[in-house]
Amino acid sequence: RYPGLSATGKGKTMVVAIDGPAGSGKSTIAERVAKTTGFGYLDSGLLYRGIAKAVLESGKDPEDPVVVVEIASRCRYEMPVDELLLNGRPLTEIHTDRIDRWSAIHSRIIEVRQRVNAQIRSIAGANDIIVMGRDIGTIVFPDAELKIFLDASIEARAARRYRQGSSKLNEQEIRQEIEQRDSIDREKPFGRLVQAPDALYIDASDLTIDAVCDRVVRAILKAIREINRELNTGNEL
Repeated sequence: RYPGLSATGKGKTMVVAIDGPAGSGKSTIAERVAKTTGFGYLDSGLLYRGIAKAVLESGKDPEDPVVVVEIASRCRYEMPVDELLLNGRPLTEIHTDRIDRWSAIHSRIIEVRQRVNAQIRSIAGANDIIVMGRDIGTIVFPDAELKIFLDASIEARAARRYRQGSSKLNEQEIRQEIEQRDSIDREKPFGRLVQAPDALYIDASDLTIDAVCDRVVRAILKAIREINRELNTGNEL
């Protein structure tokens, strides 16, 4: 484990924000880097998937924003250890084509995003943590100590999603779904997908997972050194 900023004994913790389009490998990278550094990690997309599942299971109209906001208001998330819980229960069966579609649609609703963002900040709390999503470094944690924008070509993302085997669609259909998701994510009225000006840009199209993880870990260590240096300098003044 590489010690996080809390190891300075000054009560300082670190948030690493990883943003990027669907299928760019954010979850895989964040999970591996978290294991390497000892940081916690949270996939913001899981919260939206959980809400979409709750809406679909309610039997109510998933196109009615009033219904979606009302159900989202009853969704309480917590992460006591490393597992995200919704209303006290683990999230299951949320990686389906149907939930993919509806979570993207529901995430456009401003009230839903605001509720999810508040819960993400609460979960992050006072821990060294990696949080990934679409607007983590721009809206949720604009003052994150490290921001990364993980990108990849549409071809690479479709092939990666197809190899995962979680979708019943063929590779061409997955590409079309990703293109539609990109359009939704980039055109949201609030929390749209955009690279933060101070984010480290990584194009993972032709990189291995290990290569991307190495770049992210090195960026975290650099950020830790810089912030510790600032803390130490401040104590000397």
